[in-house]
Amino acid sequence: MHFSRGNQKSCSNVFSMFEQSQIQEFKEAFGCIDQDRDGVIKKQDLKETYAQLGKLNIKDEELEEMLNEGKGPINFTVFLTLFGEKLNGTDPEDTILAAFKPFDPNGTGFVNKDEFKRLLMNQADKFTAEEVEQAFTLAPIDPIGNIDYKQLCYIITHGDEKEES
Repeated sequence: MHFSRGNQKSCSNVFSMFEQSQIQEFKEAFGCIDQDRDGVIKKQDLKETYAQLGKLNIKDEELEEMLNEGKGPINFTVFLTLFGEKLNGTDPEDTILAAFKPFDPNGTGFVNKDEFKRLLMNQADKFTAEEVEQAFTLAPIDPIGNIDYKQLCYIITHGDEKEES
């Protein structure tokens, strides 16, 4: 039996860079960002996604810069290609965990919520109190106020089971 590969050949290389499970995760992420579900990520989609993550003050120029990386409309194949180029052999989970390491010098897997909030509001992008609270809605926080950032990393990279129903 002979199967025609047709137009699959042009994008098969980007799909071969990832495991099937990773491609599924990227599809879910793409679906979360593609707010209007038209199969293409546009400026408004990015703006709404950032707003949901608590970043309300993102400039149009920043969004346009992101979109220009796609050199045209960002459909799922382009999205996957961009991530392939960015990740190039790095595990997104490792990258996120590494970002928390400086805040957890003893390697406990936890960061203090209040201290982390103070840092978010006083460093780099300077989150507002509302943005921090919105960001914390997904974060697993124990009764004494510590964020389980390993669990948070899992939620970021695999989704939150509580949301899926």
